[in-house]
Amino acid sequence: MSINARAEVEDTELFNRFVNTMTSKYQFDATEIKQLFKSVDIKQNIIKAMNRPAEGMPWYKYRKIFMTDSRINGGVKFWQENETALTKVAAEYGVPAEIIVAVIGVETRYGENTGSYRVIDALSTLGFAYPKRSAFFLSELENFLILCRDEKMNPLQPVGSYAGAMGVPQFMPSSYRAYAADYEKDGKSDIWNNAADAIASVANYFARHHWRRGHAITFPVLAEGDAFQRALVKGLKPDRKWLDLQALSVSAKAKIEATEAVKLLSYEQEKGRDLWVGMHNFYVITRYNHSPLYAMAVYQLSEAVYHKKQGLMINNTAGTE
Repeated sequence: MSINARAEVEDTELFNRFVNTMTSKYQFDATEIKQLFKSVDIKQNIIKAMNRPAEGMPWYKYRKIFMTDSRINGGVKFWQENETALTKVAAEYGVPAEIIVAVIGVETRYGENTGSYRVIDALSTLGFAYPKRSAFFLSELENFLILCRDEKMNPLQPVGSYAGAMGVPQFMPSSYRAYAADYEKDGKSDIWNNAADAIASVANYFARHHWRRGHAITFPVLAEGDAFQRALVKGLKPDRKWLDLQALSVSAKAKIEATEAVKLLSYEQEKGRDLWVGMHNFYVITRYNHSPLYAMAVYQLSEAVYHKKQGLMINNTAGTE
């Protein structure tokens, strides 16, 4: 956006309230804050990107973005390169290595694409010029400035996604402050350049959202008739016992405990739809990104990477006999 448009933001009551919050609540210097924002750009292309997220696609199109040979092979390579950290972190936090790998694969192609927008531009644009999400992004902008002060970073330097997500695991500033982990105990949680820190941070995020070690994530199911549609309601948290879904003529090849809490989910295919049930751990994945498409992409990519890696291990072992 032009300098004049940025000036228009700086002249608003919303901006003045933000400056007052940063000074009164967090002891920032008002003059320094105002000077900083003279270098901030309000970008229309960020707003356009927010209005057409990938999660708005039907499942069969969304899935094709992530379930590719290159992303699966990239996951195997990332796992092999970070085997020590993944093994240690998985044991400590109880989050499977393949889930950690898949999250990083979906988010940034294993760190290859961490975003090209300055974080401060993204958060300012969405905080000051995107009214329907203004409160959330202004809160993230607060967290970002505090983070930069704490970590002694220049606020104009970090780059990330159009939504202000940062680093290899794409943490929002509030998530960084709450969950970023220092794997190597060197006093810094570097989710931009340190793969081990990024791995531990993802695991910590899931653990703190109550991941259940060793529990299932999701299962495909079948349904007869239309009674199951009564269970296709909003929300992502498991809301019915499995026995209640069975009463609606839903069945599964997998063994599911009758009293297990599940969530019935529908995924649009080119013809028809697939039905799945999400368990508690599936819900935990949606705490990272509140989309059932995202969580299913993470799950299916994790399975593909795991099996590809296991297959390579078996082939390598056979070759040495």
